[in-house]
Amino acid sequence: MDLLSNLAMGFSVASTPANLVFCLIGVLLGTLIGVLPGIGATATIAMLLPITFQLEPVSSLIMLAGIYYGAQYGGSTTAILINMPGESSSAVTAIDGYQMARRGRAGIALATAALGSFFAGTVATFLVAIFAPPLTVIALKFGAAEYFSLMVLGLIMAVALAHGSVIKALAMMVLGLLLGMVGTDIYTGAPRFTLGITAYADGLNFVALAVGLFGIAEILRNLEVEQTREVMTRNIQRLMPNRQEFREMAGPVLRGTGIGSVLGILPGGGAILASFASYTIEKKLSKHPEEFGHGAIAGVAGPESANNAGAQTSFIPLLTLGIPANPVMALMIGAMIIQGIVPGPNVVSEQPMLFWGIIASMWIGNLMLVVLNLPLIGLWVKLLTVPYYVLFPIIMAMCAIGVYSVDNNTFDLYAVAFFGLLGYVMSKLRCEPAPLLLGFVLGPLLEENLRRAMILSRGDPTTFLTRPISAGLLLAALAVLVLVFLPQIRSRRDEVFTEADG
Repeated sequence: MDLLSNLAMGFSVASTPANLVFCLIGVLLGTLIGVLPGIGATATIAMLLPITFQLEPVSSLIMLAGIYYGAQYGGSTTAILINMPGESSSAVTAIDGYQMARRGRAGIALATAALGSFFAGTVATFLVAIFAPPLTVIALKFGAAEYFSLMVLGLIMAVALAHGSVIKALAMMVLGLLLGMVGTDIYTGAPRFTLGITAYADGLNFVALAVGLFGIAEILRNLEVEQTREVMTRNIQRLMPNRQEFREMAGPVLRGTGIGSVLGILPGGGAILASFASYTIEKKLSKHPEEFGHGAIAGVAGPESANNAGAQTSFIPLLTLGIPANPVMALMIGAMIIQGIVPGPNVVSEQPMLFWGIIASMWIGNLMLVVLNLPLIGLWVKLLTVPYYVLFPIIMAMCAIGVYSVDNNTFDLYAVAFFGLLGYVMSKLRCEPAPLLLGFVLGPLLEENLRRAMILSRGDPTTFLTRPISAGLLLAALAVLVLVFLPQIRSRRDEVFTEADG
């Protein structure tokens, strides 16, 4: 009964006119940036962080969440129509979705993606509602040592699931931790790594770093690869699948939902791995595996369900532990901190209307997406013809205005330019920026809990090993690190990300 009453409270919050409007803005904007290849949810949310200062906390988080899972829907549209995934998690969808479009079944492919995503999002939302509160109760029993070990595990998992070289991912994580130390020492009050710039006494601006690494760097990368797009508009006819097609997609949708719900919780690229894992399983279970790669409906239904379920369940570690499962969740933590909310298990008890309002808004947002997206396919197709050289000056101007408006600090504009160039160089060196952002967000919390645990134990480092939960988490982190360096696991990991990127 508590769950039902809490969900009722959440729907009462999420269904207020203001929050419905912000939810609608979020899902439409998310779909838009998912449709336009080369922008992405991470970059968009980073650019919009300054706007959240002017909004109520629950409204801003509902809007940002809508952008995230709305982008999963939009990414499938470009994957199917032009063989160019708007989101990396939709890369697998392009394999069979584009072939369906070429065979005159673009409408069926788009409807399959939308309906599968809606079902998966609905199931995953209820999983968040069911499992988040018990995990919060457990998290409240964590001490400083347990939180430190949990964050170590989260960072190691993020490294293990990052694209490319593990060594490069570790280096990016360490760089993020170092950047997170810029500012004032939390116990002594002494400035450190500020280079004598008083503007950085409170640390680097999270918004400036995020906009630079993901927004400006993404623009620079896209300017290199601007290309003409062959859009399969002539083949969009029938939208609703027939009875046979529903039967073909039912199993993949159910299995994809289960896979995505589990893998979405993992730090790093959970939603990306979920879509690839779903595709692999469907191909192995199919009676006609030769159809995959040539327009199999299961090759669209499974991955799309998996990536949307993964997008929803990635909110579980955010809402219960204050640990981001991916760069978007790290940005959500930044938005919460901006609003004066301390992420973690206390949110459910201290901010129940915020907690349950976000959960309820996920289902409302998914319903909006499935109702709005299919009728708006024609509009999204027209937007695909807009040249990127028209879009990027507007995006860059909005980035600069938004970052400056946070603190009216010109140093933040220099920081955006610096991190934009850094992000571009990192992409050339095939270094994944996600571990850097997660390290930057978790670094101060990691340091605080490390030093607090050492103070409480009077300088005894064995406190992390003598406490059972802390020791278990550290052993799990060590096991993940060892496994990822094993030759068999490493080669399989490289193969997964190579195929997912392709």
